[in-house]
Amino acid sequence: MTGLWTRDFLLFFVARFASLLGDVMLPVAITAAVIESGYGAEGVGYALAAQVAPFAALLILGGVLSDRFGARRLMVIADAARLVCQGALALLFLTGRPELWQILALMALTGAGGAVFQPGVASVTPRIARDVQKANATLGVAQSVTTVVGPSLAGLLLAFASPGWVVACDGATFAVSGVCLLMVRSVSMAGAGGGAAKSFRLDLVEGWHEFRARTWLWSVIVLWMVLQLSSWGPTLTLGYSTLVTDHGASVFGLIMSAFGVGNVLGGLVALRLRPEYPLRAATLAVSVYVLMPPAVAFGLSASLVAVCFAIGGAGLAFWSVMFHTSVQTLIPQHVLGRVHAYDAAGSLVMLPVGQAIAAPVAVVLGTVPVLVTAAGMGLVVCALLLAVPAVRDLRRADG
Repeated sequence: MTGLWTRDFLLFFVARFASLLGDVMLPVAITAAVIESGYGAEGVGYALAAQVAPFAALLILGGVLSDRFGARRLMVIADAARLVCQGALALLFLTGRPELWQILALMALTGAGGAVFQPGVASVTPRIARDVQKANATLGVAQSVTTVVGPSLAGLLLAFASPGWVVACDGATFAVSGVCLLMVRSVSMAGAGGGAAKSFRLDLVEGWHEFRARTWLWSVIVLWMVLQLSSWGPTLTLGYSTLVTDHGASVFGLIMSAFGVGNVLGGLVALRLRPEYPLRAATLAVSVYVLMPPAVAFGLSASLVAVCFAIGGAGLAFWSVMFHTSVQTLIPQHVLGRVHAYDAAGSLVMLPVGQAIAAPVAVVLGTVPVLVTAAGMGLVVCALLLAVPAVRDLRRADG
């Protein structure tokens, strides 16, 4: 793996690790800060939603901007904007009790910054790494590690400092990310179009045509939307809340740590395994996540649930590496930001719907039937993915 660790990839890795660490610390810090400010669980919900909504809504615009003006340039600008927003938010918490609208506005701006930043990750990775699959696997392992470490680190900081200082620490991660990205040499700051004549509408249309022209890509996204609505969304909502109710918050934390460890293992496997048909292998791997909802539904012991979550986490991580590598190596560089934005937005759009409808449906049908159905729908989606020749027979690209 030596060839992977060039100076620029190391800088990019540090930038991503710092940024991801801040991303997973922020919900913990904001939850504590909003509750301490007297806005309760409802205020926490508003604050977290205020960040997610602009991210989902502006992601495609972020893809257009990334391709037009340069992925690295937009990532640095997004980091600077999020540093300012998080700094202002930390200052508000440290100097008094901020108004709820101020919290929501700054969280929304942070989410918008994330939407501008995210498409650049897909665009920069294949330009900075000699081995794209190993790069994605390595970045995936880093993301998994931050998922395990970040909430614990935020909790530890909260034991010694006020929530405002933890929000400030989160802001500092964007400074680290921005400085590292500024130091990268092998990726130009300029975009493919250099900001030239074409309209935003034409850029959007071009990105959509490139997305739509690839059956393997839009098939995956359509079926992933079904998965998010019928399986993953209900698993997150009902599965997680049931675990807290049945086993307590601390055991739930350990189970989620097992999920994170599984993510790391899945990423490590993806470092070594190079299947000729990446999406076929990835679909078989991701199918093991269907162990998770029934493990919760049937009240298995916490240790067995943790094992199921670790296996599911490994499968999901392996899928992520194979899918993102396929996108980054098979899509032309000049439209990669837009195409990635379309696939990311499509992948995300049905998740909140699945989460929102899970509880009302469970009131009518019961939690166990909904979670068992979630597992069944996961298998159905995987079977449909394998039934699409363009997905099943997609060959890996060189690199």
